[in-house]
Amino acid sequence: MESKIDNPLWLLAELTYRCPLHCVFCSNPIDYARSGPELTTDAWLRVLREGRELGAVQLGFSGGEPLVRDDLEILVREAHALGYYVNLVTSGIGLDERRIAALREAGLDHIQLSFQDSTRELNDFLSHTRTFDLKHRIARLIKDQGYPMVLNVVLHRYNLDHIETILEMAERLEAEYLELANTQYYGWAFLNRRFLLPRRAQIEHAEVVVNRFRARVGGRMRVYFVVPDYLEKRPKPCMNGWGSVFLAITADGRALPCHAARMIPGLDFPSVRESDLRSIWYESAAFNAFRGFDWMKEPCRSCPERLKDFGGCRCQAYLLSGDASNADPVCDLSPHHDKVLAALDEAARASAGGPEPYFRDDRNSRSLSAK
Repeated sequence: MESKIDNPLWLLAELTYRCPLHCVFCSNPIDYARSGPELTTDAWLRVLREGRELGAVQLGFSGGEPLVRDDLEILVREAHALGYYVNLVTSGIGLDERRIAALREAGLDHIQLSFQDSTRELNDFLSHTRTFDLKHRIARLIKDQGYPMVLNVVLHRYNLDHIETILEMAERLEAEYLELANTQYYGWAFLNRRFLLPRRAQIEHAEVVVNRFRARVGGRMRVYFVVPDYLEKRPKPCMNGWGSVFLAITADGRALPCHAARMIPGLDFPSVRESDLRSIWYESAAFNAFRGFDWMKEPCRSCPERLKDFGGCRCQAYLLSGDASNADPVCDLSPHHDKVLAALDEAARASAGGPEPYFRDDRNSRSLSAK
Protein backbone atom coordinates (compact mmCIF):
# COMPACT_ATOMS: atom_id res chain seq x y z
CA MET A 1 0.00 0.00 0.00
CA GLU A 2 1.15 3.56 -0.70
CA SER A 3 0.79 4.60 2.94
CA LYS A 4 3.62 2.23 3.93
CA ILE A 5 6.10 3.68 1.45
CA ASP A 6 7.60 7.15 1.79
CA ASN A 7 7.59 9.49 -1.19
CA PRO A 8 10.86 10.00 -3.07
CA LEU A 9 12.55 13.26 -2.10
CA TRP A 10 15.49 13.25 -4.51
CA LEU A 11 15.18 12.78 -8.27
CA LEU A 12 18.30 12.21 -10.36
CA ALA A 13 17.91 12.77 -14.10
CA GLU A 14 20.81 11.14 -15.95
CA LEU A 15 20.11 13.02 -19.16
CA THR A 16 22.73 11.34 -21.33
CA TYR A 17 25.60 8.87 -21.33
CA ARG A 18 27.49 11.05 -23.81
CA CYS A 19 30.52 12.70 -22.25
CA PRO A 20 33.68 14.47 -23.51
CA LEU A 21 35.68 12.96 -20.63
CA HIS A 22 36.83 9.36 -20.30
CA CYS A 23 37.28 8.98 -16.53
CA VAL A 24 38.57 5.66 -15.23
CA PHE A 25 36.26 5.87 -12.20
CA CYS A 26 33.04 6.77 -14.01
CA SER A 27 29.92 5.42 -12.30
CA ASN A 28 28.05 4.94 -15.58
CA PRO A 29 27.41 1.29 -16.49
CA ILE A 30 30.22 -0.38 -18.39
CA ASP A 31 27.81 -1.37 -21.18
CA TYR A 32 26.32 2.12 -21.58
CA ALA A 33 27.12 2.09 -25.32
CA ARG A 34 24.44 -0.60 -25.74
CA SER A 35 21.72 1.48 -24.08
CA GLY A 36 18.68 2.63 -26.02
CA PRO A 37 18.00 6.11 -27.42
CA GLU A 38 17.89 9.03 -25.00
CA LEU A 39 14.57 10.30 -23.73
CA THR A 40 13.17 13.20 -25.70
CA THR A 41 12.61 16.66 -24.26
CA ASP A 42 8.87 16.01 -23.91
CA ALA A 43 9.50 12.73 -22.12
CA TRP A 44 11.84 14.41 -19.63
CA LEU A 45 9.31 17.20 -19.03
CA ARG A 46 6.69 14.58 -18.18
CA VAL A 47 9.13 12.82 -15.82
CA LEU A 48 9.85 16.11 -14.03
CA ARG A 49 6.14 16.80 -13.56
CA GLU A 50 5.42 13.29 -12.31
CA GLY A 51 8.38 13.41 -9.93
CA ARG A 52 7.18 16.65 -8.40
CA GLU A 53 3.67 15.26 -8.03
CA LEU A 54 5.20 12.32 -6.11
CA GLY A 55 6.86 14.71 -3.68
CA ALA A 56 10.43 14.99 -4.96
CA VAL A 57 11.96 18.35 -4.03
CA GLN A 58 15.63 18.00 -5.00
CA LEU A 59 16.58 17.46 -8.62
CA GLY A 60 19.99 16.66 -10.04
CA PHE A 61 20.82 16.84 -13.73
CA SER A 62 23.76 14.57 -14.47
CA GLY A 63 25.09 12.19 -17.09
CA GLY A 64 27.52 11.57 -18.77
CA GLU A 65 27.78 15.28 -19.30
CA PRO A 66 24.36 16.98 -19.15
CA LEU A 67 25.66 20.03 -21.01
CA VAL A 68 25.73 18.05 -24.26
CA ARG A 69 21.92 18.21 -24.23
CA ASP A 70 20.74 21.24 -26.20
CA ASP A 71 17.49 21.25 -24.24
CA LEU A 72 19.10 21.57 -20.79
CA GLU A 73 17.87 25.14 -20.37
CA ILE A 74 14.31 24.07 -21.23
CA LEU A 75 14.45 21.33 -18.61
CA VAL A 76 15.93 23.65 -15.98
CA ARG A 77 13.24 26.24 -16.61
CA GLU A 78 10.45 23.69 -16.20
CA ALA A 79 12.05 22.20 -13.08
CA HIS A 80 12.35 25.64 -11.51
CA ALA A 81 8.72 26.43 -12.33
CA LEU A 82 7.67 23.16 -10.71
CA GLY A 83 9.43 24.11 -7.49
CA TYR A 84 12.48 21.82 -7.51
CA TYR A 85 15.82 22.83 -6.07
CA VAL A 86 17.82 22.31 -9.26
CA ASN A 87 21.42 21.10 -9.24
CA LEU A 88 23.73 20.60 -12.23
CA VAL A 89 26.47 17.99 -11.82
CA THR A 90 29.04 18.75 -14.50
CA SER A 91 32.59 18.53 -15.73
CA GLY A 92 32.09 22.10 -16.95
CA ILE A 93 32.92 21.17 -20.54
CA GLY A 94 30.47 23.05 -22.73
CA LEU A 95 29.80 25.86 -20.28
CA ASP A 96 30.56 29.39 -21.45
CA GLU A 97 29.41 32.93 -20.65
CA ARG A 98 26.30 32.69 -22.79
CA ARG A 99 25.20 29.32 -21.56
CA ILE A 100 25.76 29.88 -17.85
CA ALA A 101 23.82 33.14 -18.09
CA ALA A 102 20.96 31.28 -19.80
CA LEU A 103 20.95 28.59 -17.12
CA ARG A 104 20.97 31.24 -14.41
CA GLU A 105 18.02 32.99 -16.04
CA ALA A 106 16.18 29.66 -16.37
CA GLY A 107 16.40 29.14 -12.60
CA LEU A 108 19.38 26.83 -12.01
CA ASP A 109 20.12 26.90 -8.27
CA HIS A 110 23.42 25.09 -7.92
CA ILE A 111 26.40 23.86 -9.94
CA GLN A 112 28.77 21.13 -8.80
CA LEU A 113 32.01 21.23 -10.79
CA SER A 114 34.32 18.22 -10.94
CA PHE A 115 38.10 18.19 -11.03
CA GLN A 116 40.17 15.04 -11.38
CA ASP A 117 43.26 16.40 -9.62
CA SER A 118 45.14 19.55 -8.64
CA THR A 119 47.81 18.99 -11.31
CA ARG A 120 47.37 19.38 -15.03
CA GLU A 121 49.18 16.13 -15.77
CA LEU A 122 47.06 13.87 -13.57
CA ASN A 123 43.78 15.70 -14.20
CA ASP A 124 44.25 15.26 -17.93
CA PHE A 125 45.50 11.66 -17.64
CA LEU A 126 42.56 10.52 -15.50
CA SER A 127 40.00 12.12 -17.83
CA HIS A 128 42.01 11.28 -20.99
CA THR A 129 41.46 14.89 -22.11
CA ARG A 130 43.24 18.23 -21.89
CA THR A 131 40.74 20.03 -19.68
CA PHE A 132 42.60 21.24 -16.59
CA ASP A 133 42.99 24.88 -17.68
CA LEU A 134 39.46 24.94 -19.08
CA LYS A 135 38.04 23.76 -15.73
CA HIS A 136 39.76 26.67 -14.00
CA ARG A 137 38.15 29.10 -16.42
CA ILE A 138 34.76 27.47 -15.83
CA ALA A 139 35.23 27.80 -12.07
CA ARG A 140 35.68 31.55 -12.49
CA LEU A 141 32.56 31.73 -14.66
CA ILE A 142 30.57 30.04 -11.92
CA LYS A 143 31.81 32.51 -9.33
CA ASP A 144 31.14 35.47 -11.65
CA GLN A 145 27.50 34.39 -12.00
CA GLY A 146 27.09 34.49 -8.23
CA TYR A 147 26.85 30.76 -7.66
CA PRO A 148 28.51 29.22 -4.61
CA MET A 149 31.70 27.43 -5.66
CA VAL A 150 31.03 23.72 -5.14
CA LEU A 151 33.91 21.45 -6.14
CA ASN A 152 33.97 17.68 -6.33
CA VAL A 153 37.18 15.67 -6.52
CA VAL A 154 36.96 11.88 -6.67
CA LEU A 155 39.84 10.41 -4.66
CA HIS A 156 41.72 7.17 -5.22
CA ARG A 157 45.22 5.75 -5.16
CA TYR A 158 46.45 8.01 -7.97
CA ASN A 159 45.62 11.35 -6.35
CA LEU A 160 45.28 10.80 -2.58
CA ASP A 161 48.91 11.77 -2.08
CA HIS A 162 48.06 15.14 -3.67
CA ILE A 163 45.50 15.95 -1.00
CA GLU A 164 47.34 19.06 0.22
CA THR A 165 47.55 20.61 -3.24
CA ILE A 166 43.91 19.67 -3.94
CA LEU A 167 42.89 21.59 -0.82
CA GLU A 168 45.11 24.52 -1.82
CA MET A 169 43.52 24.55 -5.28
CA ALA A 170 40.03 24.66 -3.74
CA GLU A 171 41.12 27.58 -1.56
CA ARG A 172 42.54 29.49 -4.55
CA LEU A 173 39.26 28.95 -6.40
CA GLU A 174 37.41 30.33 -3.35
CA ALA A 175 35.32 27.21 -2.96
CA GLU A 176 32.57 27.34 -0.37
CA TYR A 177 32.07 23.58 -0.52
CA LEU A 178 34.53 20.81 -1.36
CA GLU A 179 33.45 17.19 -1.62
CA LEU A 180 36.39 14.81 -1.44
CA ALA A 181 34.55 11.70 -2.50
CA ASN A 182 36.72 8.62 -2.26
CA THR A 183 35.89 6.27 -5.10
CA GLN A 184 33.06 3.83 -4.50
CA TYR A 185 33.53 0.74 -6.60
CA TYR A 186 30.76 0.40 -9.18
CA GLY A 187 30.75 0.72 -12.95
CA TRP A 188 34.11 1.63 -14.42
CA ALA A 189 35.61 2.09 -10.96
CA PHE A 190 34.94 -1.57 -10.14
CA LEU A 191 36.47 -2.61 -13.46
CA ASN A 192 39.58 -0.56 -12.58
CA ARG A 193 39.56 -1.35 -8.87
CA ARG A 194 43.06 -2.81 -8.72
CA PHE A 195 44.42 0.47 -10.08
CA LEU A 196 42.30 2.77 -7.93
CA LEU A 197 41.80 1.19 -4.50
CA PRO A 198 44.02 3.13 -2.07
CA ARG A 199 46.22 1.80 0.67
CA ARG A 200 44.94 2.30 4.20
CA ALA A 201 47.91 4.52 5.02
CA GLN A 202 46.94 6.90 2.19
CA ILE A 203 43.44 7.33 3.62
CA GLU A 204 44.70 7.85 7.16
CA HIS A 205 47.21 10.47 6.02
CA ALA A 206 44.58 12.25 3.92
CA GLU A 207 42.18 12.45 6.87
CA VAL A 208 44.89 14.08 9.01
CA VAL A 209 45.61 16.64 6.30
CA VAL A 210 41.92 17.39 5.75
CA ASN A 211 41.24 17.88 9.46
CA ARG A 212 44.21 20.23 9.75
CA PHE A 213 42.92 22.21 6.77
CA ARG A 214 39.42 22.41 8.24
CA ALA A 215 40.81 23.84 11.45
CA ARG A 216 42.72 26.50 9.51
CA VAL A 217 39.96 27.69 7.17
CA GLY A 218 37.15 27.47 9.71
CA GLY A 219 33.76 28.36 8.28
CA ARG A 220 35.11 29.72 4.99
CA MET A 221 34.86 26.30 3.38
CA ARG A 222 32.93 23.14 4.20
CA VAL A 223 35.01 20.09 3.39
CA TYR A 224 33.34 16.68 3.12
CA PHE A 225 35.60 13.64 3.18
CA VAL A 226 33.83 10.40 2.26
CA VAL A 227 35.84 7.29 3.16
CA PRO A 228 35.63 4.39 0.67
CA ASP A 229 33.32 1.62 1.82
CA TYR A 230 36.09 -0.97 1.56
CA LEU A 231 37.96 0.69 4.43
CA GLU A 232 34.99 0.77 6.80
CA LYS A 233 33.85 -1.96 9.21
CA ARG A 234 30.17 -1.20 8.68
CA PRO A 235 28.42 -0.29 5.42
CA LYS A 236 26.89 3.09 4.78
CA PRO A 237 23.06 3.35 4.72
CA CYS A 238 23.02 3.25 0.93
CA MET A 239 20.42 5.74 -0.36
CA ASN A 240 18.92 5.60 3.13
CA GLY A 241 17.46 2.26 2.12
CA TRP A 242 16.38 0.83 -1.25
CA GLY A 243 13.38 2.68 -2.69
CA SER A 244 13.24 5.03 0.29
CA VAL A 245 14.12 8.58 -0.78
CA PHE A 246 16.04 8.35 -4.06
CA LEU A 247 14.80 7.81 -7.62
CA ALA A 248 17.09 7.83 -10.65
CA ILE A 249 16.03 7.93 -14.29
CA THR A 250 18.62 6.81 -16.82
CA ALA A 251 19.29 8.42 -20.17
CA ASP A 252 17.20 5.78 -21.95
CA GLY A 253 14.36 5.94 -19.43
CA ARG A 254 14.91 3.15 -16.91
CA ALA A 255 13.85 3.97 -13.34
CA LEU A 256 16.30 2.86 -10.64
CA PRO A 257 16.39 3.02 -6.82
CA CYS A 258 20.10 3.93 -7.10
CA HIS A 259 22.27 4.96 -10.02
CA ALA A 260 24.11 1.59 -10.16
CA ALA A 261 21.19 -0.81 -9.64
CA ARG A 262 20.78 -1.69 -13.30
CA MET A 263 23.66 -4.18 -13.02
CA ILE A 264 21.71 -6.49 -10.67
CA PRO A 265 20.39 -9.51 -12.61
CA GLY A 266 16.88 -10.81 -12.16
CA LEU A 267 15.29 -7.39 -11.62
CA ASP A 268 13.22 -5.87 -14.41
CA PHE A 269 13.61 -2.14 -13.92
CA PRO A 270 10.61 -0.40 -15.50
CA SER A 271 10.87 2.30 -18.12
CA VAL A 272 9.20 5.70 -17.94
CA ARG A 273 8.38 5.20 -21.63
CA GLU A 274 5.82 2.60 -20.57
CA SER A 275 4.87 3.43 -16.96
CA ASP A 276 4.27 6.54 -14.89
CA LEU A 277 6.51 7.32 -11.93
CA ARG A 278 3.79 6.75 -9.35
CA SER A 279 3.18 3.15 -10.39
CA ILE A 280 6.92 2.56 -10.76
CA TRP A 281 7.70 3.88 -7.28
CA TYR A 282 4.89 2.16 -5.39
CA GLU A 283 4.04 -0.95 -7.38
CA SER A 284 6.99 -2.23 -9.41
CA ALA A 285 8.60 -5.48 -8.30
CA ALA A 286 12.08 -4.02 -8.72
CA PHE A 287 11.49 -1.09 -6.36
CA ASN A 288 9.87 -3.36 -3.78
CA ALA A 289 12.54 -6.07 -3.99
CA PHE A 290 14.72 -4.79 -1.13
CA ARG A 291 12.41 -2.40 0.71
CA GLY A 292 12.07 -2.83 4.44
CA PHE A 293 13.68 -5.78 6.21
CA ASP A 294 11.77 -8.93 5.21
CA TRP A 295 14.15 -9.72 2.34
CA MET A 296 17.18 -9.89 4.63
CA LYS A 297 19.18 -13.01 5.36
CA GLU A 298 21.25 -13.59 8.44
CA PRO A 299 23.29 -11.99 9.88
CA CYS A 300 21.39 -8.85 8.81
CA ARG A 301 17.93 -10.10 9.70
CA SER A 302 18.62 -10.20 13.46
CA CYS A 303 21.27 -7.47 13.60
CA PRO A 304 20.28 -4.21 15.33
CA GLU A 305 22.51 -2.32 12.88
CA ARG A 306 19.97 -3.05 10.13
CA LEU A 307 17.94 -0.10 11.42
CA LYS A 308 20.91 2.15 10.66
CA ASP A 309 22.49 0.72 7.53
CA PHE A 310 19.54 -1.18 5.95
CA GLY A 311 21.89 -4.05 5.13
CA GLY A 312 24.25 -1.81 3.17
CA CYS A 313 24.51 -1.63 -0.60
CA ARG A 314 22.71 -4.17 -2.78
CA CYS A 315 24.94 -3.44 -5.77
CA GLN A 316 28.08 -3.96 -3.70
CA ALA A 317 26.64 -7.20 -2.32
CA TYR A 318 26.05 -8.44 -5.87
CA LEU A 319 29.45 -7.38 -7.22
CA LEU A 320 31.41 -8.93 -4.36
CA SER A 321 29.32 -11.98 -3.43
CA GLY A 322 27.26 -12.69 -6.54
CA ASP A 323 23.94 -12.28 -4.70
CA ALA A 324 22.29 -8.90 -4.11
CA SER A 325 20.39 -10.24 -1.10
CA ASN A 326 23.54 -11.07 0.86
CA ALA A 327 24.88 -8.88 3.62
CA ASP A 328 27.08 -6.14 2.18
CA PRO A 329 30.59 -7.68 2.30
CA VAL A 330 31.98 -4.39 3.60
CA CYS A 331 30.48 -5.31 6.97
CA ASP A 332 32.93 -7.34 9.04
CA LEU A 333 30.00 -9.48 10.20
CA SER A 334 29.25 -10.55 6.63
CA PRO A 335 30.23 -14.11 5.69
CA HIS A 336 31.64 -12.56 2.49
CA HIS A 337 33.87 -9.97 4.19
CA ASP A 338 36.93 -11.90 2.99
CA LYS A 339 36.26 -10.56 -0.52
CA VAL A 340 36.90 -7.02 0.74
CA LEU A 341 40.01 -8.07 2.65
CA ALA A 342 41.36 -9.79 -0.46
CA ALA A 343 40.80 -6.64 -2.54
CA LEU A 344 42.60 -4.51 0.05
CA ASP A 345 45.46 -6.99 0.14
CA GLU A 346 45.74 -6.88 -3.63
CA ALA A 347 45.87 -3.08 -3.52
CA ALA A 348 48.54 -3.11 -0.83
CA ARG A 349 50.72 -5.42 -2.96
CA ALA A 350 50.11 -3.61 -6.25
CA SER A 351 53.23 -2.20 -7.86
CA ALA A 352 53.75 0.67 -10.25
CA GLY A 353 53.80 0.04 -13.97
CA GLY A 354 51.96 -2.64 -15.84
CA PRO A 355 48.89 -2.15 -18.06
CA GLU A 356 46.86 1.05 -18.01
CA PRO A 357 43.30 1.10 -16.65
CA TYR A 358 40.29 0.98 -18.95
CA PHE A 359 39.24 4.49 -19.90
CA ARG A 360 35.51 5.10 -20.16
CA ASP A 361 34.69 5.49 -23.84
CA ASP A 362 32.35 4.05 -26.45
CA ARG A 363 34.93 1.71 -27.93
CA ASN A 364 35.81 0.16 -24.59
CA SER A 365 32.14 -0.01 -23.62
CA ARG A 366 31.22 -1.95 -26.78
CA SER A 367 34.25 -4.22 -26.49
CA LEU A 368 33.72 -5.04 -22.80
CA SER A 369 29.98 -5.56 -23.33
CA ALA A 370 30.70 -8.22 -25.94
CA LYS A 371 32.76 -10.34 -23.52
